[in-house]
Amino acid sequence: MMANMAMVEQGVPRRVWPPLLHQVVKTVRARGLFEPGQHLLVAVSGGSDSVALLTLLHRLLPQWRLRLTAVHFNYGLRGNESEEDQSFVMSLCDSLQMPLHCVLLDVRTRPKRVSLQAQARELRYRAMAELAEDLGVDRIAVGHTAEDQVETILLWMLRGTGLAGLAGMPAQREGMIIRPLYDVRRRELLTFLDETRQGYRQDSSNAKPLYTRNRIRHELVPVLSRIAPAAINAFCRMGDLCREDDRYLDAQAKRLGPSLVRPGTDGGYSIDRHSLQAEPLAMQRRLLRELFRRMHPTRRAPTMATVEAVLGFLSSKVIGERHSAGGVRVRVTPSTVCVQPAGSVAAQSEPAAAVAAQSVRIPSVIEWAGTGQRIRVQEGAPAEAAHQLSGSRGWAMIVDADRLSQPLRIRSWRAGDRFVPSGMKGRSKKLQDYFVDLKIPLSQRRRIPILEAPEGIIGVLGFRQDERFRVSDSTRRCLVISIDEVSTTEGVH
Repeated sequence: MMANMAMVEQGVPRRVWPPLLHQVVKTVRARGLFEPGQHLLVAVSGGSDSVALLTLLHRLLPQWRLRLTAVHFNYGLRGNESEEDQSFVMSLCDSLQMPLHCVLLDVRTRPKRVSLQAQARELRYRAMAELAEDLGVDRIAVGHTAEDQVETILLWMLRGTGLAGLAGMPAQREGMIIRPLYDVRRRELLTFLDETRQGYRQDSSNAKPLYTRNRIRHELVPVLSRIAPAAINAFCRMGDLCREDDRYLDAQAKRLGPSLVRPGTDGGYSIDRHSLQAEPLAMQRRLLRELFRRMHPTRRAPTMATVEAVLGFLSSKVIGERHSAGGVRVRVTPSTVCVQPAGSVAAQSEPAAAVAAQSVRIPSVIEWAGTGQRIRVQEGAPAEAAHQLSGSRGWAMIVDADRLSQPLRIRSWRAGDRFVPSGMKGRSKKLQDYFVDLKIPLSQRRRIPILEAPEGIIGVLGFRQDERFRVSDSTRRCLVISIDEVSTTEGVH
C-alpha cells in the first residue's frame, strides 16, 4: 500500500495517464528524444507551455526512472512581473520536489542590429549548454509546440528563406536540445492544465504587437486557420518534409566538397572555379554557405545576399579581389575562387603556434580555439549513439568507448604523430604525410583538433577517425564525437 502511494505521489500510474501524456511519449519514442533513466534539464519560464512540459515529464518519473532538473531564466525586463515569474517557478518546483537553478541574464547590452529577442535567445541557449555540461545532463528539454513550429516557418518565409528555414525547428537539435511537445497543439496543453488545475503565468509581452512573431501568432495564424482548418498540421508536415530534403542536399554537398575545395592559408579555402560552376546552382549555394560558416567566429551561416554576391563574382569576367558581406574576403582567379576571413594575413610557410591542449570530460562540449569549432563528446549505447550520429548536421564519428581509457584530450598536431586512418586496412600513416596528401599547408596544421587517448590518436577531427577504435558487433558502449554547426534557421524562441 505504501509503495503504491509513493508511486502516486511521484507520478501518475500509466493506466491513468492523461491522453496528452501518451501523445508526448509517442513523440519521444518516435523521434528518439530521450531514453529511460536519463537526466533532463527542463527550461521553465512559468508560461503554459513550459509548465505543462515540466508537469508531464514529472509524471513519467516512476516508469521512466528519469532525473529532472529545472532551470529558469530571469531577464529582469518586466520589473515585478519578472520577479513574480521566478517566484512562481520556485514554488512549482518546490511542490514537485525538483531541483531548480535560477539564472539572471542581462540582455540590455547587445550588438547593434541584434533584436532583444534574438539576444535573449542566444544568451539562454548558451547558458543552458553551460549548465548542462556542469550538471552532466543527457538532454535539455524546451517547451515548443506545433504552433511554435508554424510561427517559426512563417517568420522565415517572410524573410525569403530556403529549405532550411522552411524546415523550422527540429524535434532534436545537435543531439542535446529536445522538444517533447513538438507534435502537441497549444489548445491541448491549455486543456490539460485546466483539467489538472495547474496554474501558470502569462507573459504580458507576448500579447504586444511589437515583435513580428507576436503579430504572426495573433494575426496571421488565425487567418490561415480560418482559411484551412488543418493549416497547423499542414505546416508541421511541410517542415518535416523540408528537413529531410535539406539533410539530403547537405549530405550531397559534403560528399562533393572534398573534390572541389582545398584548405588554403589563414583559415581560408580555394575552390576549383570551373568545377563549381558546373554544379547545379543549389549545390553551388550550399558549398559556398558551408565555407562561409566555417570561417565565421560563431559558425554562423551567411545571408543569402552574401552567397549571391559571391556567385555574381563567379559569373563576372573581372578578375581580382572583391569584398562581400559577412566578413569574408573573396578573390577570383581564372581557375579558382579563394575565400579568406577579412583581415587575414598570408603566412604560407610559417607554421601556426600549437593550440593549448584541452582535457575532455564525458559528456562535454569544447570550444577549440584553433578553428573556433564547437566539439561535442557524448556517450551512449550503440542504438542511441547511432541516432546521435544520424542527427548530427556537421562532421561526426562514432568509436568503441571500451577500447579507450582515460584521460582523453584534444590537442594540436605534433611532429612524429601517427594514426591508422579508417579505410587503410590497418596500415598506419604519419599525420604529416596525411596532411600533405590533403594539401593542407603547414600554417594550418596545428589548428586542426586531434582527439587522443593513452592508446593513441582517436581521430583527426573534421577529417578522419582511427581504424583501431571503430565500433563492431561486440561494441557495448560508444562515444560520439561531433563538430557542431550552429544553426540560424531557428526562430527567436
